[in-house]
Amino acid sequence: MTMIQSKPERLNAILVNLRSSLPELRGAMVATADGLPIAQSFSDNTDANRVAAMAATALGLGKRINDTLGTGNLSEMSVSGLQGQVFIYSVGAKGVLAVVTPAGMNLGLLHMEARDAAQSIASIL
Repeated sequence: MTMIQSKPERLNAILVNLRSSLPELRGAMVATADGLPIAQSFSDNTDANRVAAMAATALGLGKRINDTLGTGNLSEMSVSGLQGQVFIYSVGAKGVLAVVTPAGMNLGLLHMEARDAAQSIASIL
């Protein structure tokens, strides 16, 4: 008998798949557009509530920048540091996918996998 999975279970499965495709990731999370964590998978004890709030805030700011500059709907943005990067993907109107990478990550592979994950997440939310 097949059990029907809840939304959080389905979202966690997407994150598990993303992290297995890209094992070097430091973490990934799905949050609502207003900053509430829904599903997360981090390699350390990162505070998911804080990351969700910051990712949603960054997404909102990115959308305003795009609106002001007339560059269309925001699809993704990044924040870079010496030890890694955070990529924030818009997930429809309701969510955000945040992915934390180490420095030197293969960005082509990351974007391919994360964009697919974002589409899957959007269909669930």
